[in-house]
Amino acid sequence: MFSLFYGLWKYAFSKTEFHVLILGIDKAGKTTLLEKLKSQFSNSEGLPPDRIVPTVGLNIGRVEVSNSKLVFWDLGGQPGLRSIWEKYYEEAHAVMFVVDAACPSRFEDAKSALEKVLRHEDLQGAPLLILANKQDLGGSVSAEELDRYLDLKKLDERVYTFQAVSAYEGVGIKESVNWLVDVMERSKRTEALKLRADSSNF
Repeated sequence: MFSLFYGLWKYAFSKTEFHVLILGIDKAGKTTLLEKLKSQFSNSEGLPPDRIVPTVGLNIGRVEVSNSKLVFWDLGGQPGLRSIWEKYYEEAHAVMFVVDAACPSRFEDAKSALEKVLRHEDLQGAPLLILANKQDLGGSVSAEELDRYLDLKKLDERVYTFQAVSAYEGVGIKESVNWLVDVMERSKRTEALKLRADSSNF
C-alpha cells in the first residue's frame, strides 16, 4: 500500500521534462534568446548581449515553467555546423526556429535550413515555434510578414505558430515559451517519446 501511495505522490509532484531545440542560421539571435529566456524563467542572470559570441557546438539552458522542466539545446547556425543538428532530433520534443526579422536578404537561407529540418523523419510531429526575432530593430518584418516570406509547405500535420519577439529586450519570450509548453503537453510526439523512454527502462 505504501508503495502505491508513494508512486502516486511521486507522479503528482514530478515535473515533466521537455527537450527543445533552438535552431536557426547564424546571427539570428539564438543564444541571446536563450540567455534572456534563462533570466526570465529562473533566478540566474543570463549573459549580457555584448558578451555573447557565436556558438560553436552547443549551449544548454534549463528552466522550469509551471509543472514542467525545459532543457533548451542552442545549436550553432553557421553552414559548417548545421550538419550536427540532426544528432539532437531524435530526443527533441519541439523546435524553436529563430529568424532575424530585420535581415530579409537572409530569409531564403533561413527558409532552406528550416525546410531541411522539417523534412527529417526524426522530427516527425514535433511542434514548431518560428520566432521573428529582432523586433527592436527598425525595418524588421512582423510575424505575419515572415510567414508569407517563408511560405512553408506540408505543415498540415504539425502544430506550429509564428511569434514576433525581441531577444535583446525580452519582448514576447514568455508568451512564446508558454505556448510551446502547452502544445508539448498535448503533443502525440511527447506521448511517443515517453513510451519509448518507458520501454527502454524495462
